[in-house]
Amino acid sequence: MAVEVTDATFDEIVLKSDKPVMVDFWAAWCGPCRMVAPILEELHTNYEGKAVIAKVDVDANQKYAAQYGVRNIPTVLVFKNGEVVEKQVGVAPKATYEQKINAHL
Repeated sequence: MAVEVTDATFDEIVLKSDKPVMVDFWAAWCGPCRMVAPILEELHTNYEGKAVIAKVDVDANQKYAAQYGVRNIPTVLVFKNGEVVEKQVGVAPKATYEQKINAHL
């Protein structure tokens, strides 16, 4: 399962990671978010040891969603060395997410 990230753990898990981190900003009530979730679960398994796949529930954790300008969900950001290097707003095919993470491995 993708790593659950909170405002309290974001810095340690995402910003200080030595691997690329794909972060899904989502909410339980969001239909499109439920479409993205199984794709990211699959990526979590496929990229284990190479990249981190993480989720931030924006209803419970708003600090970093606001800091990174997340206005629509799902928004998926890829971080490398603490910086945003990729962005995907809305639902996309699995290949799109793979391309975004592969570019930074």
